[in-house]
Amino acid sequence: MIKAIFFDLDDTLLWDQKSVKEAFAATSKFAQERYGIDPDQFEEAVREEARKLYSSYEIYPFTQMIGINPFEGLWGNFLDDHDDFRKMKDQVPTYRKEAWTIGLKRMGIDDPDFGFELAERFPEERRKVPFVYEESFTTLDRLKGDYQLLLITNGSPDLQKTKLEITSELVPYFDQIVISGAFGRGKPDPSIFEHALSLMSLKKDEVIMVGDNLLTDILGANRAGIRSVWINRHNKVREKVVPAYEIHHLDELFPILDELKDKQET
Repeated sequence: MIKAIFFDLDDTLLWDQKSVKEAFAATSKFAQERYGIDPDQFEEAVREEARKLYSSYEIYPFTQMIGINPFEGLWGNFLDDHDDFRKMKDQVPTYRKEAWTIGLKRMGIDDPDFGFELAERFPEERRKVPFVYEESFTTLDRLKGDYQLLLITNGSPDLQKTKLEITSELVPYFDQIVISGAFGRGKPDPSIFEHALSLMSLKKDEVIMVGDNLLTDILGANRAGIRSVWINRHNKVREKVVPAYEIHHLDELFPILDELKDKQET
């Protein structure tokens, strides 16, 4: 019998990719106003340079294990009590300035001071645009009371808590919130799912996991023996990881729950 639902946060309930896109657009428009550059080309240049820089740092393996992407590095503060997060906190000011400054250079502009200005502006813009999918609240409203709900998210505790502070109406729905940076390992490591089960005093067959990322949410749930529901809003092609169920909208979760209930009763 399904007693609880585990939800991923970013791009499952929160539309993080849209928030990042809007923040890039606003910051790039500011650069366009200053220098007349093409904002889309500039955004792409900064994204590329950010990825390259991020993967070159000593802290990169840690960010991979915890699940912190390069664009989170462009706006998170990482005020977490852990040696690797302290290294991130020390690294990110340089990382941000370099990503934007090298992006400018690729557009033919050598202006490190403006690169720093853009690096400071992007976090402000990102905090202004916290998008939640429309169906997130209606789905959680229907589930709350009938099921225990747990949020399991990869990332820095400081940054994930910031995301939840600026979308604070999400928090009361959840009985527990598990953040990989606080636990010490991220999805797809099965241990974080086992930790979540123990917090809720549940067995693996009493839970389903809903997430958008095949290689973290779904692979991790599969490894932990938990039924997985892949929300594939953008019609991505499935790779080797096979979810128990695939949906395109959170509303489609309810027929699955009904089906599982019927199986239990027969």
